[in-house]
Amino acid sequence: MSGGRAKPRSVANPLNQAVSSPGEHILRECHSLYTDSDNGLIKIANTLGVKLLPPRKKIIVMIMGNHSAGKSSFINWYVEEHIQKTGVAIETQGFTFVTSGRKRESLTGNATLHLYPHFRPLLEFAGLSDYLSAEISTSKQKKFSLVTFVDTPGLVDGDMTYPFDVNNAITWLGEQADLIFVFFDPMGQALCKRTLNIVEKLSEKCGDKLLFYLSKADEAGRETDRQRVMMQIVQELCRRPGLNKCGFEMPTIYIPNPQKPSRCVNQIDTVCQTIEKTINQAVQKTLDQLEKDCDLISNTIRNKLAQDRKVNISIGEQGLGLDQISEFCLNFVVSTLTREVVKAFAGESITTILYLSTGWLLKLWDWMPEDSQILFIIIVGAFCYLFIYLAKYFASRTNRTLTKREKKCLADYSDYIQEVVKPKKGKLYEEYLRQCATEYDLS
Repeated sequence: MSGGRAKPRSVANPLNQAVSSPGEHILRECHSLYTDSDNGLIKIANTLGVKLLPPRKKIIVMIMGNHSAGKSSFINWYVEEHIQKTGVAIETQGFTFVTSGRKRESLTGNATLHLYPHFRPLLEFAGLSDYLSAEISTSKQKKFSLVTFVDTPGLVDGDMTYPFDVNNAITWLGEQADLIFVFFDPMGQALCKRTLNIVEKLSEKCGDKLLFYLSKADEAGRETDRQRVMMQIVQELCRRPGLNKCGFEMPTIYIPNPQKPSRCVNQIDTVCQTIEKTINQAVQKTLDQLEKDCDLISNTIRNKLAQDRKVNISIGEQGLGLDQISEFCLNFVVSTLTREVVKAFAGESITTILYLSTGWLLKLWDWMPEDSQILFIIIVGAFCYLFIYLAKYFASRTNRTLTKREKKCLADYSDYIQEVVKPKKGKLYEEYLRQCATEYDLS
């Protein structure tokens, strides 16, 4: 991770050599299931009033530390392409997103946010947009096709001023990242208070993402010098309550140089293993989340159809109640008129039917004392009015029923989830397992 003059930027992989890995293929396929313009899960969920987020196609690894800690050098080594400037001076003054793509390209602030729309909240940090950039490389080295590195500004104490709120900006980005690498430089800047303050704040919110490394370990002198530096860093970290934890680890790493062999133990491969492990976890989480989102959509459709059936039953019951009230009112009117009057209006056959159906009411009317008949009419009228009012009120409060077209659309969505999305998810899971298990294990 030693400094030096900027070398010409070469392309690590020609475009025609870009071959996607199984993990990259799985994440891309899952992402397309969510974002498809015709039958994407996000579109289906929006029609149901459910909000879904598309899965990321790459993990985000943020690297932070004091200036000249080797952050940019590590990215260049991992990508195997000279992308970031390196040196003793503060080369990285803003945030640079380093990712893989089809063409070597450099993007500025606005273009960067178009590439990463979920990072738009960074615009809330005054002055930061001019210090955002993105470097797109065609490299397929290691697992770079599934990683986006975030190279952060070099941190220093003293009179150094930044054109934006660097502490809160790094903290916010750390919360979005999948991994946070903290590089400590053994050459005198490892105990930078600004770095430790940010690390302590990040530890409170996302301590499980934080990993510490002693970078440029080959430049720390003899083994005793290296141990002394590590002890100083660990002691300073443990003085802070948020960072005082058991099982504290700080592997020693440095960029291997065949021209400059070193006897120092280099654990840089463990960094690559950590990245690969996080990628595998991201693939598993994405497939599991796809299953959960499919179940959420299916259950929502099932509940909507069940609710619609309840509404139809409720409307039928209300109609039945109104029919009963209407029948009662008709019976009451018939019972108060003479048979000759009813016969003159309705005819002999209908009159016979009406009197047969209202016989019980006639008996009730004859049994009732005359001074109570008016009160009975008032009570029955009030009851009928109240029943009709309540029926209208609850009918207005009830959700409208689904049309035939809407029911068919919901049924089509349900069939698509069960017959297309879930089987594809099963195939993707099998593809993922096949790359890490033998055919015997899968049989």
